[in-house]
Amino acid sequence: MEFAGQTAIVTGVARGFGRAIVRRLARGGARVVAGDINLPGAEETVALVKQDGGEATAVHLDVSSAQSVQAMVDLALQKYDNRVDILVNNAGIQILKPIEETTDEEWDRVIGVNMKGPFLTCRAVIPVMRKQGRGHIVNIASVGARNGGTYAGVHYVASKGGVLALTKKLGKELGQYGIVVNGVNPGPSLTDMTAEWPRSVIEGVIKNTPLGRMAEPEDIADAVAFLASDAARFISGETIEVNGGITCD
Repeated sequence: MEFAGQTAIVTGVARGFGRAIVRRLARGGARVVAGDINLPGAEETVALVKQDGGEATAVHLDVSSAQSVQAMVDLALQKYDNRVDILVNNAGIQILKPIEETTDEEWDRVIGVNMKGPFLTCRAVIPVMRKQGRGHIVNIASVGARNGGTYAGVHYVASKGGVLALTKKLGKELGQYGIVVNGVNPGPSLTDMTAEWPRSVIEGVIKNTPLGRMAEPEDIADAVAFLASDAARFISGETIEVNGGITCD
């Protein structure tokens, strides 16, 4: 099992990518701290992990709050051998509005979760990984950060662009400490976030995807598992495109 004895933290675990990522890492032997602002949803994810025979702990988490993030990290250290081997920054929100209808409060909320969240979690976890001399950080961005988005708000696309830049910067900054930092750019995916898209948009996405379908959460989880494993030990500051061939470059 590629993650046996390792401790992982995953954010945004109540559904979709996050739930699939937690289950995939736990199946690989990781002990997972699963954080979400939706605690009942996080607890449902943990229950599924335990049904699979894995180990996980649910925690209430507001990724836009430094205090909440630190409490999650402290819990991971106390519960699982005072170490954090893997951090997956998955928590994200989207508000579907054109820019002229977007309020200041909506902009701040999306940026606070999608961009400030990874900053806060990385800042809290990196000292632990530096002390260990190793660690894997995986940031979930979006193909929208590259192509402007299929059906997404400007704040979502801008925030995911920030995640890509953060990934590159930390990949350069942290390599000297044995910490590798990479990202995953999912294409349009079958999650709650796309459930409100018009059917015409969904059909257009599928038509323009060479592999002929939208991504499943498990497609993203498998890419994360690769980047979180020692198989990716000499890859850092990079982002894998998991979009069925939409970008093809």
